[in-house]
This record gives sequence, structure tokens and C-alpha cells, in this order.
Amino acid sequence: MVSTATSSKSPDDMEWSEVAQLGLRYARIPLALLFVEAFYWFLTMPSDTLAPIQVSEAWVWNELTNLIFGEGASTLGTHNGWTTRIELNHVDFPGSFDHIALYVSDECAGVHEMIFLSTLVAMTEGVPQKLKIRSIIVMCAIIYVLNIIRLVVFYPIAVEDCMALPNDAACLQGMWDWHTAVWKWGFLLVLVTMWVVWFWRFGGPARTLDASYGAPEEWRLIVRRKWAKQHIILVVLAVVLMAGAAYNVTSNEEAMQAKSTLDTCISLDLISADCGTAQNRWDDAIGYAWSLAALGLVAGLVGSVQFERPDEDGRWPNAPTEQTESVQQEDSKAPFSRHESTKKGSWKNRGSEEE
Repeated sequence: MVSTATSSKSPDDMEWSEVAQLGLRYARIPLALLFVEAFYWFLTMPSDTLAPIQVSEAWVWNELTNLIFGEGASTLGTHNGWTTRIELNHVDFPGSFDHIALYVSDECAGVHEMIFLSTLVAMTEGVPQKLKIRSIIVMCAIIYVLNIIRLVVFYPIAVEDCMALPNDAACLQGMWDWHTAVWKWGFLLVLVTMWVVWFWRFGGPARTLDASYGAPEEWRLIVRRKWAKQHIILVVLAVVLMAGAAYNVTSNEEAMQAKSTLDTCISLDLISADCGTAQNRWDDAIGYAWSLAALGLVAGLVGSVQFERPDEDGRWPNAPTEQTESVQQEDSKAPFSRHESTKKGSWKNRGSEEE
């Protein structure tokens, strides 16, 4: 329900400055999404950045596949040192080993989708903060489950197609088409639908109108005035992450050896397996440095910077109120010396005056 304390102006009477201010207000959502996309890109430059989530999804994927389609339908293995490799097994799969080797990459972990949807929810106006946090937790859990379902479906699609074309590599095309369709636009459709349903379910339109027609939400960024223990920990963590990023591309022995091998391959124009391995190792070192730097930047900003918004009367936090101003004025009129406040006269007269 729209608040009655709205402006008397109609939309046709809005000035261009007000239109620009309103446009900037709602431009925060796409700008926030662009920032999140850039952050995620830096975060996932190296392979297996989200290894704990990747490992958990690979384990669940393997267990569910064996539970639903029979023991031995899949096998859990390692990829780049992490247990994220899945081998789907069937007698009609192409190749001499009758299996399809797959692994859960950082892009397949569903974190990208979780961050995207969380940003949409967090930037929605007029919704209480606690409700946003609960909604984000529930939605991320739903995305995790949907991503597991997407992975489990690989096996029946591949089995059905390969039974029609046994031991033919073309039988895997249906599985890859399913993966591409869901990865490119399927999840986007699901995410937008989830947000729209949530938006309408919790009165998003009415809340947004109330926020839009109410007082403009001004805010500012300032250096944190009051430091708590967690803020100091975040700043220290930021320094450690930044130092780790610098170390990873300047002093890491394995990375330096890969860089040396790569320089030799480039100077001699060599193409070999060692050169390819060195290139991948150096790329990962650069990627890890970017990831650590991005995490350090976020930790430092969260720890050292705070948002401020004015209250209902338009006053900024720590700004003097009328009450504090009157108290200060009274304090300024108070005597500066104890002797100036001493009452004069005999104690009898003072007692009668006080009574």
C-alpha cells in the first residue's frame, strides 16, 4: 500500500534532475551485477578456485548416480589433485574403457548463479534485511539442488543415446546439448523466475513503490569510525591475502620454475608437453594472484569502510541533534570553576531557600 506522505507532484511534473536521480537509483542493480561479474571473473581465473564446493558436488553427484542407476554407474576420481572427476560407466559408451570422463569445474559449481541471484535480492528496495538474508540462504540451497539434478541427468541422456548408437562418439551429442542449453540460458531463466516469484510473494511491488515515492535514499561511504575486533581481523586478512597474491607471482618456487621454462619455450619457439604444462602452471599462478587480490580488496573494504544513511529527519549519524545542542548550550553556560558555583549566605538561609 502506497504511503500517504507522498509528493503532490505527478509523474508529468517531474524535473529532468529528478528523472536522472530516479534513473541512477535504479541503475544500481545493473551496476552491482556488473561489479559482481567482474569480481567472479577475477575469483575464478585459476582452475579449481571453488574446490570445496566442487568436491562436495562431485561426491553428491557420484552417490546419487550409483543410488538411482545402480552400483558402478559412476566412479569418483581426482582431477588436478581434487576429487572432482566423475567417470560415467556403461557398456555402450564409446571408447575402449566404456566410460565418459567428466569433472566439476568452478563454472559448473553453481556459485556464479548463487552470486547473481543473491545480488538481485540484496539490491531489491523496501524488503527488510533479515528477510533478504533468509531468502538468499534458501535460494542458494535451491540452486545447489538444481545444479545436482542437472548433473545427475547426464547419465540417463547418455545411456539412452548410446544404446541407440553404441560405441559411437556421436551418441554423446545429446548430453552436451543438454549441458550447453542449461548452462547458457536455462539457469538464467530459472534465476529470473525465482526472483520474480519471490518479489511478488513478499509484496515487492508495493514495497518498492513506497521506497520510490518516499524520501530519496542518500548514502555515503566513510572510513569506519568505530573499530570492532572483526573489522581489525578483516583488515589483517586483507593484508595477508594481498601479500599472498604478490608472493604467488614473485617468489613461489614452482611458479618461478614454470615461468623460466615458459620463457625458454618462447625464446626458442618450442612446442612440447612441458611447455604446455609450464604455460598452464604460470596462468594458474597469475589467476591465483588475481583471486587473492580480489578477496583481499573486498575484505579490506568491508573492514575499513562503512555505509551511512540519514535518519527520517535527514540527519546523518553522529550529527548533533537539537537535544544534544541544548545540552551543549547548557554546559557552555555552566560555571567553569567550583568556587563560582558556591552558594552564598549562611547555611540557615540556604536551607530555607532550598525548602
